[in-house]
Amino acid sequence: MYDTARAATLFAATLATGLIAGLFFAFSIAVMPGLRQADDATFVTAMQRINSAILNGWFALAFAGAPILIAAATALHLRTGTRAALPWLTAALVLYVAMLAITFTVNVPLNNTLDAAHTQLPALRAHFEDKWVRWNLVRTLATTAALACLIRGVLGYSSVSSAGSS
Repeated sequence: MYDTARAATLFAATLATGLIAGLFFAFSIAVMPGLRQADDATFVTAMQRINSAILNGWFALAFAGAPILIAAATALHLRTGTRAALPWLTAALVLYVAMLAITFTVNVPLNNTLDAAHTQLPALRAHFEDKWVRWNLVRTLATTAALACLIRGVLGYSSVSSAGSS
C-alpha cells in the first residue's frame, strides 16, 4: 500500500508539473510571440482576457496541486530504502517554489497592473510585455527543470522498486 501511494503521488506530481511547464512553454513559444504582432489595444485586451480565463479550477488544481504533490512525494521517499529519488524530488520542489516566488512577485503584479488599466496603452504595454516575457521564460525553465528532476526521480524510484521486487 505504501509503495502504491508513493508511486501514485510521484506520478501525479510529475503530471501536474508537466502541465504547468507546458503551459508556460506554450506562452513562451506561441502566445507571447503571436501577441507581439498585435497592436497595443489588442495586446492589452487579449492579456486581460487570458488572465481572467486562466483563473479556473483546472489551472488551480495543477498549479497549486503540483507543489503539494511534490512535497508529499518527497516526504514519502524519506523512508530507508526509498531514498534514491530523494535528491531529485527535493530539487524539483525547490525549483517549483522558485517559480511560485517569481509568479507571485513579478508576473501576478504585472497582470494586476494590466487588468486595472484602461488608458495609456502604449506605455502600459511597454512596462508590461518585455518584463513579463523574460520572467515567464525563467518560469518555463524552472518548471521544465523541476519536471526533469521528477522524471529522474521516477527513474530512481523505478530502479529501487525493481531491485526490491527481485
